Amino acid sequence: MKSGHLRAGRVVEDFEKRFAIAVGARFAVAVNSGTAALYLAYRALLKPGDEIIVPDFTFIATASMALAVGAKPVFADVDPETFTLDPADVARRITRRTRALAPVHLYGHPADIAALARLARRHRLQVIWDAAQAHGAHYGSRDVGSFADVVCYSFYPSKNMTTGEGGMLTTSDPQFAAEFRLARSHGEVSRYRHIRLGFNLRLTDFAAALGREQLRRLPAAIRARQRNAALLTRQLEGTPGILLPRCVGPVGHAFNLFTLRLDSDVLNLSRDEFQEALLRRGIETAVHYPTPLHRQPIFRGFGNDRDFPVSVRLAQTVLSIPVHPGLTERDIARIAQAVRETAKTAART
Repeated sequence: MKSGHLRAGRVVEDFEKRFAIAVGARFAVAVNSGTAALYLAYRALLKPGDEIIVPDFTFIATASMALAVGAKPVFADVDPETFTLDPADVARRITRRTRALAPVHLYGHPADIAALARLARRHRLQVIWDAAQAHGAHYGSRDVGSFADVVCYSFYPSKNMTTGEGGMLTTSDPQFAAEFRLARSHGEVSRYRHIRLGFNLRLTDFAAALGREQLRRLPAAIRARQRNAALLTRQLEGTPGILLPRCVGPVGHAFNLFTLRLDSDVLNLSRDEFQEALLRRGIETAVHYPTPLHRQPIFRGFGNDRDFPVSVRLAQTVLSIPVHPGLTERDIARIAQAVRETAKTAART
């Protein structure tokens, strides 16, 4: 604030360098939202008419930004345990027009990077990884931000780190990095010299100052989330009708969300009724996401429920309970008790 320089400048550049080092990428390019990050990635890698395979169960931006650049999002079903793209279903949906995959590391659980990368190599596809909820997540020994071709992050307030609004692209390809920088700032190579179409998608120095401090605190915040997730798992294990999130594969889950699945064969309450019962006990929860993408009006005709049985089921049964770093052990015990008691009351006899 005292510097008087609030727009994109030296603080943004420093934030980008620190972020790239933190995730193990050569380049990081800051933008003003996670949606902007996806838009720039798609704009660089896709042409009008190209197909890109995206999960049917995720936030809309992963698919809608494909439409924004004239490409066609092709939905694929997700894995019932990890909630991320099912590689087998992806393989069935690849056509001669497919140019890229857009896996999402949903809730902070990395997608099956090895299997999806093999598919991409076999079919000569590029990969845009959506890590909007996966700051600090790992696959094997590597941060998810280090994988090719491009990784997109969001810094919305609900994420593991925030700049209020903001986003980041990471890549190890210098041509992609240069293209992202041009496109985010009116195609400008020097002051008032513009060589191509661009936009105002810049992050401000003010936001980047927040981001630097958030990045410094991120490792401790992720450890706290993982600790809280372990405590919740321990206290909810064996609760009738409650299916807990699991780590599948060589992953370090970042636990942006701790998402339960409710078993309707065991419970006589719907997910929404269960959520209301928890709220009456003073426990606020959230649903991410209540509608599969193929059911969204904007994607009418892109598929039916039979095509995405897992996605449809998850949309009816997922419920996220608090896991954030600000929770105390007493808070977690109260949350777990409320879930256990609600499930016990709702259990079918």
